Amino acid sequence: MALSFLVLTPLVEIIRDALTYQSYDLAYRPAAEEGAFTTFHLERVFTGRLSKALFVKPMINSLMIGAGVTVLGVIIGSILAFLLVRTDIAFRPFFGSLVVVPYMMPSWVMALAWLVLFKNDRIGGAEGMVTYFFGIQPPDWISYGIVPIVICLALHYYAFAFLLVSGALMTVDSELEEAGAVAGMARWQRMIRITMPLLLPALGSAVVLTFIRSLGTFGTPALLGLPVRFFTLSTQIFNSLNARNSGDGFVLALVLVVMAAAFIYANTRIVGVRKSFVTLTGKGFRQRPIPLGAWRWPLTVLVGLFIASTIFLPMILLLWESLVFTPGNYSFNNMTTYFWIGSGGEIDLAHGEAGLFINDRFLSALWNSVRLGFSAAGVNGLLGLLVGYAIVRTRGTAMSRGLESIAFAPYIFPSIALGAIYIGMFSTSYGPIPALYGTFFLLILITVVKNLPFTSRTGIAAMHQIDKSLEEAARAQGIGWFRRMSKIIVPLSTSGIMAGMLLTFITAMRELSLIILLVTPSTQVLAGLIFGFNDQDQTQHAAAATLVLVLIVIAVNILVRRVFGAASLMGLRQT
Repeated sequence: MALSFLVLTPLVEIIRDALTYQSYDLAYRPAAEEGAFTTFHLERVFTGRLSKALFVKPMINSLMIGAGVTVLGVIIGSILAFLLVRTDIAFRPFFGSLVVVPYMMPSWVMALAWLVLFKNDRIGGAEGMVTYFFGIQPPDWISYGIVPIVICLALHYYAFAFLLVSGALMTVDSELEEAGAVAGMARWQRMIRITMPLLLPALGSAVVLTFIRSLGTFGTPALLGLPVRFFTLSTQIFNSLNARNSGDGFVLALVLVVMAAAFIYANTRIVGVRKSFVTLTGKGFRQRPIPLGAWRWPLTVLVGLFIASTIFLPMILLLWESLVFTPGNYSFNNMTTYFWIGSGGEIDLAHGEAGLFINDRFLSALWNSVRLGFSAAGVNGLLGLLVGYAIVRTRGTAMSRGLESIAFAPYIFPSIALGAIYIGMFSTSYGPIPALYGTFFLLILITVVKNLPFTSRTGIAAMHQIDKSLEEAARAQGIGWFRRMSKIIVPLSTSGIMAGMLLTFITAMRELSLIILLVTPSTQVLAGLIFGFNDQDQTQHAAAATLVLVLIVIAVNILVRRVFGAASLMGLRQT
């Protein structure tokens, strides 16, 4: 019941709010009654004189971004998966451990690094490195808009395709391709006629995952789109709710939810109905790396440069930006640690903001992010295990199917849309539940709900590995359920629990789209503070705070992997 309330009730509530008059609507319709049924918001968004600005343009922009990111991200991820799984490229284990690191970072890190390089002074603010070092003013379409948004998001979300395609390639028997070679097929024919059909389920999932995530993301489109008034559905939702036009925002949020659900359904129908992708049988199979010959080292260098450009280059650029005293001057003589340890108080310098390490706003946001990450991770780890336990142990029943559907439901909500839904639901009291908007508890709640599909999957995977006979033997000895869970289930599920907890922690620390509508000055977290720094043109503070956030996420991931082995990678694969 609690899960149904947290997952399904918000959707009902946002539909209700989109179809009723809100208090601000009375300015447009004085004769209207607050709470009365109306199609006013639907008409305003879809057919009104403002519909082109509110819906049509943002919708087209979102679809173009989704398509561009999907094509580019899936191509990059698939090529990397093929090279690192099926060929004899050098340093395969090392590259394989690094290639998913960009996914652990916030998606907007690349956007901030892009601005450090290509920012121009025509939009406002200081110029970037390209102008400073080469005297070239990048055109607006390079600095802002759809081109940089697609590139930055693709360099983040390619990890989906890499993880899914690499997992599929690991199960493809080399003997299938060798049989094709014996039949006289060229290498490209074997790839198209044998390997590619076996990868269709993985590619279909990668396309849907990448498209849905890029469709609903907020940070990168906001940083690279809003300065030139390039709106997407996610940024338009943000603007509508901030302008107190919540009904319009709720309608747009529903559009995102419907689109995400439609793409998931289409993927299920197109790929899910094809069940004959069996490549693992009772007979052993083998894989032989494809020799690259003279291309081995050139491709190794290219992959190394690509990984360096997506991990180390953004960090170097942000570190450099954080040390710049006068914006736009990247000489070594202009470097300072002021934005890290400066005392502040100078109104003409960063609005009087103190350096990060003595900045109360930063330290408060850092503490909020860390406790949000650990709180949500702890709750989600336990909840994912309990949901997985209930689903597996009641497999085949209506309860199991219903619980699995409810646990998966938050997946169809783009983050910005889920944030809008929770505003509509918890901005006022709901029965015995007081208004939660502005409380830290609401941030924990929405983070837990958003990550429930992933933690429940890790819980299901863990429970499938535990033979129920172990629990039955304990029950026969008179051991109660709580002791069976603590002594048998939890110890044997540690890897799965930690995978779900790690994924939740990473999401909580880096997520901007989910919480941007919910944070207040007292509940501000690092991601929101960084967005605010950048919005106020405090780029040095934004760069420094981003570095701290990324280092925390990577450090926690390394620690968990060292203690619990491959749990972190398992968690990423569940996405």
